[in-house]
Amino acid sequence: SSSSFTTPCSAATELKKGDCSKVLTALSEVVAAQVKKTGKVIVPGIARIVTRTKKATKAGKREMFGKIFIVKARPARTVVKAFPVAAIKQVV
Repeated sequence: SSSSFTTPCSAATELKKGDCSKVLTALSEVVAAQVKKTGKVIVPGIARIVTRTKKATKAGKREMFGKIFIVKARPARTVVKAFPVAAIKQVV
């Protein structure tokens, strides 16, 4: 939930929780617009968000886990991927 982020943010920056919530909403809108426009955006200190196109898959039979499955054809699609910065990886 957003309150788990806005409460520590408001304590650290001396802003009201409502203001932190507005900043978070604005950040998500800006990031979404930039990813759609350019296909790549970097949120400093947090993550790099990029789009990637997955190619179309043909229908047919595939062997997975020792069993044969019938797979439907899927069209090519764009997926969004996020890569955290090294500092966050080291904390976890």
